[in-house]
Amino acid sequence: MDFKEAKANFKEACNDLAEAAVCFANAGGGVIVVGVADARSGLEAFVGCDLDAESLRSRIHQLTSPSLLVEVEGFKFSDKRLIEITVPEGLEVYSTSKGYTYQRINTDCVPMRPMDVTRLTEERRGVDWSATPSDRDINDIDPLALRYCRRLLSSSADSLRQRYASFSDIDLLRALRLTADDDHLTKAGDLLLCSEATSGPSDLIVYQHKRTQAGESDAILRLGGPLILAFEEIVQAVRARQGITPVTLANGQQLQIEDYPSAAFREALVNAAVHGDWRSRQPIQIEHSPQYLRITSPGPLVSGVTVNNILTRGSRARFPSLAAAFRLLGLAEEVGQGVDRMYREMIRSGRDIPLISEDQQQVAVLFRGQNPKTRITKFLSTLPLEEQDDTDTLLILRQLCEKRTIKADGVADYIQRSVDEAQVSLRRLSSEPVSMLEPTRGTVNRKLPSYRLRAEVVAQLGNAVSYHSRAIDDIDKKIIDHLNDYGEVNNRTIQRLFDVDVYQARDILQSLVGREIIARSSTQTRGVAVKYSPGPSFPSPKKRKSQSITKANVEPDPDEEAGRLF
Repeated sequence: MDFKEAKANFKEACNDLAEAAVCFANAGGGVIVVGVADARSGLEAFVGCDLDAESLRSRIHQLTSPSLLVEVEGFKFSDKRLIEITVPEGLEVYSTSKGYTYQRINTDCVPMRPMDVTRLTEERRGVDWSATPSDRDINDIDPLALRYCRRLLSSSADSLRQRYASFSDIDLLRALRLTADDDHLTKAGDLLLCSEATSGPSDLIVYQHKRTQAGESDAILRLGGPLILAFEEIVQAVRARQGITPVTLANGQQLQIEDYPSAAFREALVNAAVHGDWRSRQPIQIEHSPQYLRITSPGPLVSGVTVNNILTRGSRARFPSLAAAFRLLGLAEEVGQGVDRMYREMIRSGRDIPLISEDQQQVAVLFRGQNPKTRITKFLSTLPLEEQDDTDTLLILRQLCEKRTIKADGVADYIQRSVDEAQVSLRRLSSEPVSMLEPTRGTVNRKLPSYRLRAEVVAQLGNAVSYHSRAIDDIDKKIIDHLNDYGEVNNRTIQRLFDVDVYQARDILQSLVGREIIARSSTQTRGVAVKYSPGPSFPSPKKRKSQSITKANVEPDPDEEAGRLF
């Protein structure tokens, strides 16, 4: 969406809005609201617009090439008349009547270079550069590259792909769709299989490793063709420098959590290889340090795909022939789940989601290095298998580790879904068999309730949750109530109360001992059967009631307040 203040002169106003419409049409479409001053805030921003909707629609049609059809509608807001211009995603590349071509990149409307116009034209017309013939033939293929292809195919779980491994060289190339009609290699075949590929830059991938984020590089690799061998060499270079954090699950299974999950890095590298624009003659750049791992590929995102819809838009290859070869070799996802996998693997490993950014020149994927929040990994292993693989579930959990409550209209953009779809996910996660969320008491009857993690889930997540007051209060209350009823508690009791493992139960008990709410009462000093009784700071019923009233006065929960009012 873009806000515009109509120029005073009708001709200038139409020219300005035609440029804005061209900008959106050459991207993914959008909405222009006329009558809003960008530089102001609040109600003062709504200055109104007296342009005639039908006349404006007609002028935009006349001032664009090819003629652009937009929807124009007037409406009232804050006692001001505004105009809404809905611009569809174009089927062609559009320009103004003066020949100026613009494109929306994030929030900016920028002029398109001849290369950008060519790229967008080919994408919208379905022209596949990678499928066009090169000047290379089968004799130019690196034997090691072809041998590596056969090895990948023979190890595939797909019986059809396994058969490809025994094909003759020319039949294998045809099966991989890397030859043109005259049996010359396509540009995809040239890139993938030839030592000195003429269809791309001399260095296809440049990798550098640093011991610290701002330090000197201690390893630099400049890899030319074949791309398939360069791809594998880079995967091994990153793997050799990975640190490992061991995590033991409640069932005794041990996981090895890498600094940067290999599956996430591999998907980012595949995306760079099959979606990067090799026509720009720029290499893929990889920067690797303990603090971050960044993969930068040439060219912007494919037309229609943005950083805000990349999870849900679906896969759209810039070069379908090159992407098909990667899929047949088992290096890329069949149905375009690569970006989803990057997100899932990072969250599963207890880390932040990848940061994806773009401009006219490049797309960058940034993985941030940090100590993993292993509690997240452990908790996710307790969910039903289908939820462990659900990107929406993982993103919602990740956000609730930072925020106390979320609503569908607030989480929709984060998971890149509609509000209705987000509400369906929140409702599912608050029901059996998952039951990891609950609506707050004050909003439970609303159309879009506020949801929070259940107390037992917060207990399992422990220090992975950035806020602690409600979690500690809820956990303390349950344990204090248990002590009032039974007089003692032990590790096994905590495990049953909160559905946590022995180590998480130990941490909860240590926290209570440290605050002198409980104290060890058994002669046994080690093991899960050690008993604890009320300690010096164990609150009496009267004290607990007073503390509860004081806390309510100091730090009210807006959702609970709403529940009392209504």
